[in-house]
Amino acid sequence: MQITQSSAIRSRALHFALAFALVAGVPQASAQSNATTAPIAAAQPASAGTLDRVRAQSKLVLGYYSDAQPMSYRDSSGNPAGYAVTLCQQVANEVKAELGVSQLAVEWVALTRATGMQTVQQGKIDLLCGADAASLTNRASVSFSLPIFPGGISALVRSDASKALQNALEQRPLPYKPIWRASPFSPIQHRTLSVVSGTPAVDWAKERASKLNLVAKLDTVESYDTGVTKVVNKDSDVLFGERAVLLGLAKRSAEARKLRVLTRHYTYEPLALALARNNDDFRLVVDRGLMRFYATPQFGDAYKAVFGTADADTVEYYRGLPH
Repeated sequence: MQITQSSAIRSRALHFALAFALVAGVPQASAQSNATTAPIAAAQPASAGTLDRVRAQSKLVLGYYSDAQPMSYRDSSGNPAGYAVTLCQQVANEVKAELGVSQLAVEWVALTRATGMQTVQQGKIDLLCGADAASLTNRASVSFSLPIFPGGISALVRSDASKALQNALEQRPLPYKPIWRASPFSPIQHRTLSVVSGTPAVDWAKERASKLNLVAKLDTVESYDTGVTKVVNKDSDVLFGERAVLLGLAKRSAEARKLRVLTRHYTYEPLALALARNNDDFRLVVDRGLMRFYATPQFGDAYKAVFGTADADTVEYYRGLPH
């Protein structure tokens, strides 16, 4: 499997307030919501600005994906939960402050991946708290907030995986030593590399595996849970997949100490909150709410509770967002 060039050199200047927030070790209080999930309301006129509608109705309508853990999901009590939901709760506070109102109802609408973007376009929700890819393709249909997570393909391995394998996957050069005839050609030969069926990692892995003469088996698994179990049981050496999902699973796993998500991004796909196009005033409020939250220790708590302690690259990612 081909390993692409390393990402940009990591910055070590972590004295910004956000750096403190992201590496803070305080556990997050569980996300709470006093709003109930409601059926989708009738579409509003496209000409009406979101802030005007929210002010007139004293209600903010937020959509979320009910099965996209850890970003958003319906918890055991039937309430919206997840990293993106927590961020949207902060956005709701910002909208309330922007409008200068004492009361603002928040209505949550459960959606599927198939209906999410269409629901935004139709004006049936004000903001989609599902962490979609802010790609050019998606931007043809909706607009996006500032990024909420540096998504893309990453790799999960056992914490005790050989340093040679981990260095190869991270693209870190090994210390010099003489190479004898019997030395292995590559530390990722004779390995099992897993990907989840139906995810972008499948095509990515096949494309790169075909370009190298590696003795490696590409294993397609039915779910992320299956892939993680195979890595834990040493039936697979690596699980490639969406970084947010891998981090979330590693954090929640009963075998968390045995798992590690590498710092490297093999692909980069920023995830963001979706909203209707041509709605700059509302988008500004959304972005301001996000940035204010990013600069607090509470954001570090929220991030760590879902994904674990942020690495230096992630700290720098949030630090580099426009203020």
